[in-house]
Amino acid sequence: MNTTETTGLRRPKLIAGACFAALLALGACNPTSSESAPAAVEQTEIHESRFSAEGLQNLDDAMRQAVESGEVIGLSYVLVSGEEEIARNYFGLASTQTNAPIQEDTIYRIYSMSKPITGVAMMMLWEQGLWDLDDPVTDYIPEFENLRVLDGVNEDGTPRLVDANRPPTMREVMSHQAGFAYGLGGTDIANEAFRERRILREPDLDSFIDAIADVPLLFQPGDDWYYSAAVDVQGYIVEKLSGQSFGEFLDENIFPPLGMDDTGFFVPEADYDRLSDVFTFSPEYDRLVTVPTLETRFREDTVPMESGGGGLVATLDDYKNFCQMMLNGGELNGHRIIREDTVELMRTNVLGPDMELWSNGNAGRATGAEGHGFGLDFGIVMDPSATGTGQGPGTYYWGGAAGTWFWIDPANDLYFIGMIQLFAGDPESQFDPRGASREAVYDALVE
Repeated sequence: MNTTETTGLRRPKLIAGACFAALLALGACNPTSSESAPAAVEQTEIHESRFSAEGLQNLDDAMRQAVESGEVIGLSYVLVSGEEEIARNYFGLASTQTNAPIQEDTIYRIYSMSKPITGVAMMMLWEQGLWDLDDPVTDYIPEFENLRVLDGVNEDGTPRLVDANRPPTMREVMSHQAGFAYGLGGTDIANEAFRERRILREPDLDSFIDAIADVPLLFQPGDDWYYSAAVDVQGYIVEKLSGQSFGEFLDENIFPPLGMDDTGFFVPEADYDRLSDVFTFSPEYDRLVTVPTLETRFREDTVPMESGGGGLVATLDDYKNFCQMMLNGGELNGHRIIREDTVELMRTNVLGPDMELWSNGNAGRATGAEGHGFGLDFGIVMDPSATGTGQGPGTYYWGGAAGTWFWIDPANDLYFIGMIQLFAGDPESQFDPRGASREAVYDALVE
């Protein structure tokens, strides 16, 4: 089926952030001024072994300028080469109400940067022989036995539904080729059902699966790429195969060995003052304002299901440990999380030649499709000359709805993580922190 012609699925206009389609309504925002953001609060030693001092200063200046110009309220970043930390810094505020600065232990909503962590959990179970990439997902979720597929619109305007030719495979579930919707955009009945029924706010993963089983797929499994709720489906599969809740599995098998002490599905009350505010641009006030909604609080009593697609919070160093483990080939500080060949598998493209990525995990900012592929819960740079990013071939990456981003570049033995909390900035701004950091990092790289 040509989904572009029949359902208009290609490159939908994204809604800023999973789980909360109405978050950016002005009534949900607090008009707190962004004019008092401070300059950098600290800077670690910069190591120049592979990078020019001038280039690293340009990187630091670009990230600082994002705050000083008011593009973002607060920002932190880290650049690592091998196992050597090259540069990091913290700029601006975590809260405009308390004037708390961004610091080393600031906690961020990482949203879709949860997805690679969920993918690693899946692959731990794959290494145990509990599932195979070519298995139909119905082997583990029989509720998906009778999935229907959206096949265009009838003459009277009603949606036309057909039976799925076959169940999605586990590989397709891990690469957004299964056909699930997400509710972040699109005017079709599947995406509208996600929003109207608030499927991503289901109280637990069991009810989430029941709800998604009633929503038609956007295309026949394997026919296209569509950024979807498939990673939340993966969280459910982890529960079923492990016999633990998804959070318990992560708390036992991934977070402790990686020293990800502040990563979880909510922020404990004792640490809540470390959670950064999250912001959006208000046309009414012509500045960034806070978004203090129920969905953004991440208190234990406000979190519904444990969302593998977008439910985690973490510090910069927590995510650094995760990226270091991946760059190391699945191991950190003597703790083997997954095998080296499993890391290679996750960052191997599985998309067909006619499939295009139209999202990079950051709400409202799509990636150029040319030169990109997708593996198992990671985007992949297939052709650096086509992407124009300067990254090495095989670089894998993703981002989060509140603007967080990372990439891991095995060819150049480095990774970069940037943390901000911004759903949607000034629409007239040309600032792209991901692009600015990429340009500066590879301009600074001298060998």
